[in-house]
Amino acid sequence: MTRYVIIGAGAVGVTFAEALHRAGADVLLVARGRQLAALREHRLRLVRPDGTTDVTVPYAGGPDEVTLTGDDALVLAVKSQDTERTVAEWAWQPVTRHDGGRSTAAAELPVVVPQNGLESERIALRRFADVLGASVWVPAVYVEEGVVISPAAPTPAALWIGRYPAGADHPLLGRLAADLRAADFAVRVVPDIIGWKTAKLIGNTVNGLEALYRPGALRDAAAALLAEEARDVLAAAGLPVADRDAPGGPDLSGLTLHDIPGFPRGGNSTWQSVARAGSLEVDHLNGEIVLQARLAGRTAPANSAVVARLRRAVREGTPAGSLGDADLAATVPGLPPRVLISAPDLRAETAGDHPPVLLDVRWALGDPDGRGHYRRGHIPSAVYADLDTELAAPATPAAGRHPLPDPAALQQAARRWGITADRPVVVYDDAGGLAAARAWWLLRWAGVADVRILDGSLAAWRAIGGPLAEGDETAAAPGDIVLAPGRLPVLTADQAAGLPRHGVLLDARAGERYRGETEPVDPRAGHIPGAISAPTAENLDGAGRFTGVEETRKRFAVLGAGDGRPVGVYCGSGVTAAHQIAALANAGIEAALYPGSWSAWSADPLRPVATGPEPGGAGPEPGRTGSEPGGADDRHAPSVPETLGGER
Repeated sequence: MTRYVIIGAGAVGVTFAEALHRAGADVLLVARGRQLAALREHRLRLVRPDGTTDVTVPYAGGPDEVTLTGDDALVLAVKSQDTERTVAEWAWQPVTRHDGGRSTAAAELPVVVPQNGLESERIALRRFADVLGASVWVPAVYVEEGVVISPAAPTPAALWIGRYPAGADHPLLGRLAADLRAADFAVRVVPDIIGWKTAKLIGNTVNGLEALYRPGALRDAAAALLAEEARDVLAAAGLPVADRDAPGGPDLSGLTLHDIPGFPRGGNSTWQSVARAGSLEVDHLNGEIVLQARLAGRTAPANSAVVARLRRAVREGTPAGSLGDADLAATVPGLPPRVLISAPDLRAETAGDHPPVLLDVRWALGDPDGRGHYRRGHIPSAVYADLDTELAAPATPAAGRHPLPDPAALQQAARRWGITADRPVVVYDDAGGLAAARAWWLLRWAGVADVRILDGSLAAWRAIGGPLAEGDETAAAPGDIVLAPGRLPVLTADQAAGLPRHGVLLDARAGERYRGETEPVDPRAGHIPGAISAPTAENLDGAGRFTGVEETRKRFAVLGAGDGRPVGVYCGSGVTAAHQIAALANAGIEAALYPGSWSAWSADPLRPVATGPEPGGAGPEPGRTGSEPGGADDRHAPSVPETLGGER
């Protein structure tokens, strides 16, 4: 029987050792420091969803306490940064062969290398004749001394294993796979282990982000940027990348993460190192991408920036996962402009040395007292921006109810609000950003680079105990911004009409208005032929915050947006369409605004109208008015306040 000498008693080592031991395999766990003390004092525990187990596997404190034989296999369960020391320590240990002769571990024993990155196998191969590489997914956590949390069940881990640098013919591979499967692990033996290691490495580029930053859309965007940069670098380096979703892989259906009461899961391996002030493996993750880029005569600026920021965070004692979007935006080059800001991040920024300009954009159709709401309570230093008079030109039938403002007038207003070229801007309202998004879009369209919407609106600010001020406020000093309109795409009516033939045109109004069942504001009911219904209300969750990036992408993918085709959006008058564009931008999808929207389209009797739930509808032919058969009543309905599900 093979004895697995598992070197390292962290999250991976304890999970492997306990599972293999429980399945009947011969195991020796080699520990040091506090984990060794916990073993000796019989207080090392493995916490799983089905209960807590006292780890009672045989153990040793180092190579001097181990007598190696030809039946042994070494498993390196240390961090990548500790591989060199560990391999040097074990390679030349004496081994008693089956024939009674003496040799060394390097010459006689296979070594299994499951570390992240690409360097550990190379280090091992310099000494050991037989190296088996492994790409592993072990969602276990070791932060507290004597406690390892393994939240995945019924499958605690998944592995892809193979001979390094290539091959699947080593006799240990079959035995190891069988023993691991007996311990409920998901395992696949592969002949091209380097490709599986590089695939894992791409995923590991996010580790540093998760260790430093709170979750959010910008962190998701940074993760995508790091992964894309890694793929480009590995391709330039000529390294293969395996497809983990290809048929024939291990069954991962049982690898389900569970919440264990009293034992929060924490984060990935880098997060765990930061949390317990341990050494970092970032040089072997993002740093490996930087190395491969330099060897290929390229650069990897995003991954390089994460390495530097993580090193600084450890030096300064930054708590794991404590940094926000402002730091992330300043750290990682190439990120798209931020769309959202959380209430906690806004509070931190307003108290910092470079506070943002705050605009209160409360407005609702049928509620003319936005300024009154502002006066009764607003975020301190916020200036009121009037949507009807400052964020729109006067209404006309041809341009709609909220035409784009004159650029000179918008610049004058922006300076009055205190906007300068070097200060960020945050906009908010009290309705999920439905009005504030108009200010976000206009300022971005006019060339202001850093504009964000308060996610969750004023309710989110109140929920964290943010202070409120009363009365009117003006900017502490007038701004000097020079606007340059045209920085975001727009559609004319003709372009909106033609877009469905080669792209996606989204109607952001409520479904009943899209279908033509009701029209409370505009001349005719229905939608632009070919447009797809995508109500703005679905951009938000139950708390009035924007839905997560992945959820948003999935929603719009079903509607045809996000596959590279051009996307356009309209609403009633170009207000909540901006909210739709913000949601799309937050998910990494660019979209153009039709500013006149339905108010302009429906006022033109030569424009066709479709009704019903389908994009093509069953509406009238071009030239028919709403008063003709099949159209809607041509009379203007009275303005009414609308709910979150309505269009403004």
